[in-house]
Amino acid sequence: MRSFLSKYSNFTQRVVTGLTGAVILMAALSWSEWGYFICFLLVVVISQLEFYKLVGLDGMSPLKFWGTFTGLSVFVLSFLIERGSVNTNFYYLIFPIACGTFFIKLYKKSDKKPFTNIAFTLIGVIYIALPIALLNISTFVMGQYSHEIIIGLILIFWASDIGAYFAGIKFGKRKLFERISPKKSWEGALGGAAFALLVAYLISLYFTDLTFINWMILGAIIIVGGTYGDLIESLFKRSIEIKDSGTKLPGHGGFLDRFDSLLIASPFLVAYLKLFL
Repeated sequence: MRSFLSKYSNFTQRVVTGLTGAVILMAALSWSEWGYFICFLLVVVISQLEFYKLVGLDGMSPLKFWGTFTGLSVFVLSFLIERGSVNTNFYYLIFPIACGTFFIKLYKKSDKKPFTNIAFTLIGVIYIALPIALLNISTFVMGQYSHEIIIGLILIFWASDIGAYFAGIKFGKRKLFERISPKKSWEGALGGAAFALLVAYLISLYFTDLTFINWMILGAIIIVGGTYGDLIESLFKRSIEIKDSGTKLPGHGGFLDRFDSLLIASPFLVAYLKLFL
């Protein structure tokens, strides 16, 4: 697909990739919890591998396989527990699996900075796998799989991104956070916020698992958390002097570029749903 789209403009690539991904993801999420599981399992694996590849470019030597396996374990265990397939005590398996990082590095004789690389290995789990695993809690917060909640959240994320993109291109003048992301503007952020809240309102008319107030509050959390998620990933990329996290999604970059908003917003979404729903 990349080779086919390479002859088109970045905007065309962005639209085609976005629409294709949206159709696949919406179909999977609507199908069943297993469609959701497969999609976000791939997001965890691919995003973590992108992260470890990027920190490798900066001279680090994280444990790519073990870090990804640990992140995968966190996501899978979380999904099975929230689904009710296994007992909550299985959460305790996460700790010995994560500790395996220390044991492996202990026997890596050629590693000159083992604790630095242990830190980067575990950061990959905390930054990527843990927030996506927390998304399982949001998805099953009603006691069973709710395609309405996960689809609604994803649509609001997309609305925020789309609104910010077009408002920024059309009206963007005042820099939002120039030191980290020179292209982002306050006008873009406000456009993204307005479109996200509009979509949250429309979702509340058709998706009744949550009330209107809940959808609007979740929309506000996504606007703020998603904006910071985007800025934090920009900070990460700027620290290693790269533009995109990958090339797997033409017009969008890598999976980290596409799901960065979710990574910071997800913990706040879960906290709200568990404490106030």
